[in-house]
Amino acid sequence: MLLFRTLLHAAIRGSDNLYRPRMEDHSARGSTLEEIELRHERVTGDGIDLHVVMAGEGPPVILLHGFPENWRSWQRQIPALAAAGFSVWVPDMRGYNLSGRPSEQNAYQLDHLVADVAALVRATGYPRAHIVGHDWGGIIAWTFADKHPELVDRLAILNAPHLKIYAQEVRHPRQMFKSWYMLFFLLPRLPELALSANNFKAVRDMFKLRPARKGAFSDKDIEAYIEALSQPGALTAALNYYRANLTIANMRKIALSTPINAETLVIWGELDPALGIHLLEGLERVAPHLRVHRIRDSSHWIQNESPDEVNRIMIDFLSD
Repeated sequence: MLLFRTLLHAAIRGSDNLYRPRMEDHSARGSTLEEIELRHERVTGDGIDLHVVMAGEGPPVILLHGFPENWRSWQRQIPALAAAGFSVWVPDMRGYNLSGRPSEQNAYQLDHLVADVAALVRATGYPRAHIVGHDWGGIIAWTFADKHPELVDRLAILNAPHLKIYAQEVRHPRQMFKSWYMLFFLLPRLPELALSANNFKAVRDMFKLRPARKGAFSDKDIEAYIEALSQPGALTAALNYYRANLTIANMRKIALSTPINAETLVIWGELDPALGIHLLEGLERVAPHLRVHRIRDSSHWIQNESPDEVNRIMIDFLSD
């Protein structure tokens, strides 16, 4: 266990070649949730209830969070998008926080995750919605745009690989080294023990040490994430995203056709220690209507590290 925790800490910090000193917190701003009215609703997904935070009126934008967060991942985007004239829908993804939490590992396969998003789009009352995803939310967004192009208006991806490109790159040492923790997450029980030990110290360090900019996550943010992950079965549910989808057998079953027909924006923090910038190579082949914006001094948690820049780029794209 000590070995696993040591390795996990190394992954959180990144190697000496990957980790960069954190910048000052002058860019970690964005609007605050206290400035707007939030609505908390329940929407029926693919056989489960999803907790959804909503704000604003207008064309729908659905924001999909990643591991190990919840709807709060987008707290600095919700007010800006609502003020820009969008109806913002932000679910806790299945298994997270206040959404339904199936116990079966297979319930977290991409087919079910995509079906949850389809249910959200239909619940908006609009024929299509803008889909925005980060990390696992981005993987789901890529897959959703492939499987349900008729439900997608525009697609925005933040630091999340297209699975077709990831499946190729993960065989290369430059990405294999970065992705080792994903293999660790496929193991039974040990990841739960490592991540939850010492009051979730590894998760706390993930939010405190990994961002390239100080102030990306407040103590209040971190405590809210830990509280959600401390619920019975919540950490296993979050890890099941990896276990249900990223085995070799399951990766082979995930057949993404090309191209993605929707107008697509990719925003990428170049200091991401887990997902290399090379994952952008060849994206134009799978998303021909592609715009890429790279942020040099942000890492994986890009919407929290550079919220003002992300908001400006995203709103310009969605309003175009």
